[in-house]
Amino acid sequence: MDSVEITIRVVPRAKKTEAAGERGGALVVRVAAPPVEGAANDALIDFLASSLRVPRRAIRIVSGERGRLKRVAIAGVTAEDLRRLR
Repeated sequence: MDSVEITIRVVPRAKKTEAAGERGGALVVRVAAPPVEGAANDALIDFLASSLRVPRRAIRIVSGERGRLKRVAIAGVTAEDLRRLR
């Protein structure tokens, strides 16, 4: 099974949850949720799962759980699948 790790810059409290291009080598994802009690992380995982059509359990935050810059591992996708998000 394919697995990919990606760097994501999360922008919390956005109007809507969406991918917003790339900045500094990281995929920028705006999430509507605030950065409180893991809500932004949950929103990020929900967005990635629905966009990439993988179950939530296939997505794991490897580092940066409490920061805006996160390293995320996603099982069951290829680098090409991620390029379509940008």
